[in-house]
Amino acid sequence: MPAPLTHAHPDGSALALIRAVAGGLGQSEGAVARVILDRPGEIPQWSTQELASAAGTSTATVIRACQRLGFRGFQHLRLELARENAATPVEIPVTGDAVDAVFAHARTALLVGQQAIDRVALSEAATILVGASRVVCSANGFSAPPLQDAAMRFATIGRPVEAPLDILAQQFAAHSTGPHDVCLALSHSGANAHTLATVRAARKRGARIIALSSYARSPLGDLADVTLSTGMIGAQHTVDPFFSRLGHSVLLQALIAEVSALVTPSDTLDMREVVADALAEPRA
Repeated sequence: MPAPLTHAHPDGSALALIRAVAGGLGQSEGAVARVILDRPGEIPQWSTQELASAAGTSTATVIRACQRLGFRGFQHLRLELARENAATPVEIPVTGDAVDAVFAHARTALLVGQQAIDRVALSEAATILVGASRVVCSANGFSAPPLQDAAMRFATIGRPVEAPLDILAQQFAAHSTGPHDVCLALSHSGANAHTLATVRAARKRGARIIALSSYARSPLGDLADVTLSTGMIGAQHTVDPFFSRLGHSVLLQALIAEVSALVTPSDTLDMREVVADALAEPRA
């Protein structure tokens, strides 16, 4: 069995990898590969069962075929195809030194994010957060810092927010949510296994799900009531998607601003007193 795909194919295409491997597959697995190659734009929206039905085979064969094609499974295949179906990652020519390059990429990330954000979805997410009895945040790895920062900012405007860092603590918190609660989840790829486990637990308990990602289509988005995406710049398989993370931070701040506009001023008054007390001179 080929090793799972961990980097893009040399020409940047998951479809090229599938074409290269498909000829060596058996009849049933080959049928799965042919459907993928014939309908790549539809696969990110399908379930495992839908692909199995289209190929005239079983879900077990679909999963096995995806692994034989070099992916970790069907969800990994869907994510790679969704990335290829999305707009080509934006880059801009950079002149000057490394400092110029960093700031140029940062500007590009912010412009891409500004254009990608769905204002209607942002407003809907803000309304859901205002009405929530409790907000449980879930993010891991490089996605965790922006959401941790946002959780504190949500608290300053009176939102009842929890943001556990530990992956098990996130899932424990999700299991205690209910229909009046919200799970706010952030994942650059939209495919982080630990974040998905937390979101599934919250969804099972009836909580509303707000997903933030770099991609409009992802496994995380499939579980969400509202999905917000920032678009993607740079290499898709980079270890640290810093510039995408910058876009996530600004998107979260935009969401906080929307929520702040909907809450009453008294919700923030006590929080300002907390800050004032922290800055006060210590008593003798």
